[in-house]
Amino acid sequence: MHWLLKLCCVALCVAVLGGAVMLLWNWVMPPIFPGAAEIGFWRALGLLVLCRILFGGFRGHRGWHEKKRRMRARWQAMTPEERERMESRFCMFGRSRNNGE
Repeated sequence: MHWLLKLCCVALCVAVLGGAVMLLWNWVMPPIFPGAAEIGFWRALGLLVLCRILFGGFRGHRGWHEKKRRMRARWQAMTPEERERMESRFCMFGRSRNNGE
């Protein structure tokens, strides 16, 4: 029963994403590029898959959690001097660990 619920959620997400791509394409592209034709739902899904192949999106949270875990391990392995140097680099980009102080 659990896998059936997941399958329904995936199907719903695919339908919503395909519809969103179709509506956005048809709303944005033909007025900007007069030669661009409006697309249907299946072409929108194809465009979505093509973007996934070319740009590697839709990774979900698993990739982010793995990256965060590796960065935490690197941070813990640093010496206090290396941590200070890293924090000063973050401050260059407008970020600091002591935002509230």
